[in-house]
Amino acid sequence: MIHEYSLRVYYQDTDAGGIVYHANYLAFAERARSEALRAMGLPHAKMVAEHGVMFVVHRINLHYQRPARLDEVIRITTEFRSIGGASVTLLQHFWRDSDSLAVLEVALGCVRVADGKVARMPVHWAQQLKY
Repeated sequence: MIHEYSLRVYYQDTDAGGIVYHANYLAFAERARSEALRAMGLPHAKMVAEHGVMFVVHRINLHYQRPARLDEVIRITTEFRSIGGASVTLLQHFWRDSDSLAVLEVALGCVRVADGKVARMPVHWAQQLKY
């Protein structure tokens, strides 16, 4: 499944030159991942409430290609690439029309909320993510 999320770049997202500040790509990607999970019927709050586990970022590789600018609408596609017992790897693309702006690969780990230790993902969640 590839999920699409769009947002407009606001002044608060940019540097003095009107270009999206590099760290904001991470925040945009987080929103897109959260919306992808929600669209699959797997919101973070439900995972915490029902199973006492959550996803945390383990590793991120972000390749910037072109700048996003003030007032532009950008689209972020999120694709779940591999699902393990306690991990998920995703590929997220940032687009302006057909121009690729950035590519982000992120590895998420599943941990227990109570102590932050690695935990297996609920079986139902892993199955949903594989589709």
